[in-house]
Amino acid sequence: MRPEALEALLRVQTESYGNPSGAHLLARQARRVLDDAREVMAAALGADAGEVVFTGGGTEADNLAVFGGGEPGGTVVCTAIEHHAVLHPVESLGGRVVPVDARGIVDLDALAGALDDRVRLVSVMLANNESGVVQPLPDVARVVRERAPRAVLHTDAVQAFHWVDVATLARDADLISVSAHKFGGPKGVGALVVRKGTPLRAMLLGGGQERELRSGTQNVAGIASMAAAAEVTVATRVDTVARVGALRDRLADGLREQIGGTTESGVADHDRSHKVAGSCHLCFEEIESEALLFLLERGGVYASAASSCASGAQEPSHVLAAMGVPRELAQGSLRLSLGWPSSQDDVDLALEVVPGGVAQLRKMAGALR
Repeated sequence: MRPEALEALLRVQTESYGNPSGAHLLARQARRVLDDAREVMAAALGADAGEVVFTGGGTEADNLAVFGGGEPGGTVVCTAIEHHAVLHPVESLGGRVVPVDARGIVDLDALAGALDDRVRLVSVMLANNESGVVQPLPDVARVVRERAPRAVLHTDAVQAFHWVDVATLARDADLISVSAHKFGGPKGVGALVVRKGTPLRAMLLGGGQERELRSGTQNVAGIASMAAAAEVTVATRVDTVARVGALRDRLADGLREQIGGTTESGVADHDRSHKVAGSCHLCFEEIESEALLFLLERGGVYASAASSCASGAQEPSHVLAAMGVPRELAQGSLRLSLGWPSSQDDVDLALEVVPGGVAQLRKMAGALR
């Protein structure tokens, strides 16, 4: 967590712990904290304060958008690389899934072919949580408006907010999901932007909080902490992207140079201009990710093979499969994520530990042949 977010969390939890739906002094204090946080999040996301709905995280925000967005009874559409918080709801509704190219970018022609007057919602994530690839959301919006004018456009910006100007890139989206822990806030708190006039049906009913779109007593301390993290993220984003992007390039280039049989996912000729700065995703031939992750942890490098939410699963990433990565290569995938506190020392450690781990596994595999 960012220090500013932790300070806000502790301060509000101890000083403004009232229920913001109440009428007494502590409740009114909590309500002011909530209102202030809503203003901060709205500015960070390019929305009006009344368009921000607080949720229990990115998964809830995504589910609320997919299950509740648009006119009832229509078809839902998403890309094949969406986070499971979008993909599974779409599949459960019998929706349509659109392919991507080898870089992991949505096929706009295929998207156009999947749209018609029956489509009520289209969900295309702004940045992929595994590959780090940024989608051309303005182009997506143009296709949606032309081919399915009644559809609501949702974007999962959970992975994007830390790295890109969501307020600008997602200005054409009707629904925008974010999650605090991806930009230095606490886990278990997020938000969904719901543009004025966008039809949305609530999933949680009860107290009528959040304009009756998300009932339940708000996590005031967590929301204030998220707003503090968002504010410092926006203020420092340009410098952070430049610094962390250089670290990521040094890491990716160094690993590709040291380890033969390495493929950088979605990247050709070292061009990473379509990826967020904190994403380094590689596939190594002749190894299995699970064994590599164990060796890396012993060396002090904590990584994942696919989505953080799915780490430990033996099945290769659905994102890599959608990008056309062969199964045997995808089984050797490694997701190294950098963030605002990442340093040259972190990169130095990874450049030492990862090649050694890969070499050890390949040597063991060779001995067993």
